[in-house]
Amino acid sequence: MPLFFVVFLVCLLISLATVAALMLSRTPRYRTQSQDLLDLFDAVLDNRASEARWHTLIGYPIRHDAYLENLRRCSQHLMETHGRPWQAAQGGSLFSRRGREELMALRDHLAAHQALHGSEYHA
Repeated sequence: MPLFFVVFLVCLLISLATVAALMLSRTPRYRTQSQDLLDLFDAVLDNRASEARWHTLIGYPIRHDAYLENLRRCSQHLMETHGRPWQAAQGGSLFSRRGREELMALRDHLAAHQALHGSEYHA
């Protein structure tokens, strides 16, 4: 009988420690930075990005920066309007010519914004 209580107490302590650790720990968060978007835009313009990579980054809301969130939404709209994922799967461009021009404009605007605000947007 004493062995039962020892085993019970050890299991109870382990369970309580696990619950406490889970309650005190925070969930991991991914924060998209301007450099992440610039890298993606460059990869798309060089035909190095897949549709999956595009949707992984652009499909994730950016809550910590309203400017980047607006840029992300513009990028989503750009994919809906000018996206050609079927050609990207065959080694072509992810966007039509007009889409690449608009993406280049977004990329240049983000690069200028990043240069203006300096280290504020460097993660």
